Amino acid sequence: MNDIIKESTDYLILALYLIPVLGIWWLSQYRRSKKSSQFESELQENIQAGLTEPPSLHPLIDRNKCIGCNTCAKACPEGEGKVLGIIQGKVELINPTHCIGHGACARACPVDAITLVFGTEKRGVEIPSVNPDFQTNVPGIFIAGELGGMGLIRNAITQGRQAMDAICKYKNIGNGEGFKDVIIVGAGPAGISASLGAKKYEIDYLTIEQESLGGTVSHYPRGKIVMTAPVDLPMVGKVKMRETTKEALLDFWNDIVNKHPLNISYQERMDSIEPIDGGFLVKTNKSEYRTRTLLLAVGRRGTPRKLGVAGEESSKVVYRLIDPEQYKNQAVLVVGGGDSALEAAWSIAEQGENTRVIISYRSAAFSRAKEKNRQKVLDMGNTGRIEILLNSNVKEIFPDKVTIEQEGNMLERENDAVIVSAGGILPTGFLKSIGIVVETKHGEA
Repeated sequence: MNDIIKESTDYLILALYLIPVLGIWWLSQYRRSKKSSQFESELQENIQAGLTEPPSLHPLIDRNKCIGCNTCAKACPEGEGKVLGIIQGKVELINPTHCIGHGACARACPVDAITLVFGTEKRGVEIPSVNPDFQTNVPGIFIAGELGGMGLIRNAITQGRQAMDAICKYKNIGNGEGFKDVIIVGAGPAGISASLGAKKYEIDYLTIEQESLGGTVSHYPRGKIVMTAPVDLPMVGKVKMRETTKEALLDFWNDIVNKHPLNISYQERMDSIEPIDGGFLVKTNKSEYRTRTLLLAVGRRGTPRKLGVAGEESSKVVYRLIDPEQYKNQAVLVVGGGDSALEAAWSIAEQGENTRVIISYRSAAFSRAKEKNRQKVLDMGNTGRIEILLNSNVKEIFPDKVTIEQEGNMLERENDAVIVSAGGILPTGFLKSIGIVVETKHGEA
């Protein structure tokens, strides 16, 4: 009898331990299953809406290697579950258009199941061919930053620094003989970082910038939030910026230039590059220079993409937004579907009830813009503050109106100003003219 009682007691104690454990296990499985269903539903919604094309660098996941540990999703700077999520035990890219190309997911994966790639099977991305030291197939010409496909500010800064490390080891650097050691083209994040590196190494350099300090950043709308992260700048050290405005970032660049005066020539545009014995001859709108090496640190926008319609030569047509307030109480047409277009539309719409905004986009969805910009424009569309015309094309621009074709219907709207934010034409022709190979990536590392 005692043995039976003891055995029953043992079973009771075991049950008391097992029930909570099983309860916790069941609860965790239930939560995982619920999240999996939510992520799968979100992925299907994005597929149906056409939001499937990542804007730039993004993860390609090997499902055979993935162990579903969720480390990659937790490492994503956009937040867990915002870009990557677990579906049926494997990680998936649930919100492709939210990916900012940070690459933290690949570094965090413990089983190397993630490869960072450019482009997809449907949409190719043109990328200049560069070596690990950022040198192109043309010896002496290097590329860093956005032109090479790395638009994230932190990545551009890092590449500018690393490219200059490689340039300083290049043959004949420091020999003089009428040659500069390097001409840096562009004073954006990559160009500033490279210029600081050149100053640190005490080599003969010149940075030329066709506009102003900051490059593409200086063209962001006022108050735009720029996401970045701690990064090392030559002569400055580690810079910690998690989230900041365009104005604060430009003030930061100006402070750096004031503390570490850089040899930057503004309003100087590079017109041509010619190979010569010992290096290159760089011709600009102001002068010409002989240089051993060249670092192209310009943006991918290149020449603004135009609509090619009658009336586009009007002075009321511009290709970037500087100050939303200047359009207060006007009827404004914004053309495009990327972040620049959406930010222009909602920031102008915020200027008051008498400000009328139309956004025209040729596709069926704003698939290449960030979620917060899409949602803001859609919310304003629902309240009537922005008229959203998807699947539409501008046909003609008049002094006081515009005509827009949408799915076979011709629409006419009053208009005071047109902002074309349709991106830029990558300087592929120029790169090819100087012998640089440009590859079209379709989901390649």
